[in-house]
Amino acid sequence: LFPNAKVAIGPAIENGFYYDFDVERPFTQDDLEKIEARMREIIASGMDFHRKELPREEAIDFFAGRNEKYKVELLQALDSPWVSCYSQGDFVDLCRGPHIPDTSYVKAFKLTSVAGAYWRGDEHNPMLQRIYGTAFFDREALEKYLHFLEEALRRDHRRLGRELDLFSVSDEVGA
Repeated sequence: LFPNAKVAIGPAIENGFYYDFDVERPFTQDDLEKIEARMREIIASGMDFHRKELPREEAIDFFAGRNEKYKVELLQALDSPWVSCYSQGDFVDLCRGPHIPDTSYVKAFKLTSVAGAYWRGDEHNPMLQRIYGTAFFDREALEKYLHFLEEALRRDHRRLGRELDLFSVSDEVGA
C-alpha cells in the first residue's frame, strides 16, 4: 500500500503493539482502514513466517541493500554476532521472535490509532508515523477490550474537565 515506506521498529507493548514507519505523508484514519483490509487478506491466505539467523554483518548488508536505514542503524548498535530475521512473502524484518507459524493464527485485531514519534525518541531525528494496534485470540475478547477503551475515553478527566469548565486557560493567569 505504501511502497516507499521505510520500516523502523515494531515491538509488542503492554496493550498490543506498534510499528514505526518513515512515510511521505502522515497516515490517516482512511489509511488505517485500508491497512486493516490488506491485513485481513494476508491473514486469510495463511502465509507462513520463516525464521532465519544471520551473522550481524550479513544482516547489515542485506538491509542496506534494501535501503532500510533504520534496520541498519539498529544492527550497527547491536553487539551480538548473530541476529534473527523473519520473512513473510517478500517482507523481511529484524526480530527476536518467536512468531506464530502462519498468519491464519491471527483471529482478531484492530489498528487503534496513529501518532508521530521521533526515531529513537530523539527530537533531532526524523519524525516517524507510529501505528498502534492490538490483537486477541478471539473476536469477543477484542470487542470487550475496545469497549473498555471507549469507556475510558468517555471518563477521561482531561476531556471532562474542559467540557464541565472545571479548569481553563487564561491569557492573564495561565492554566
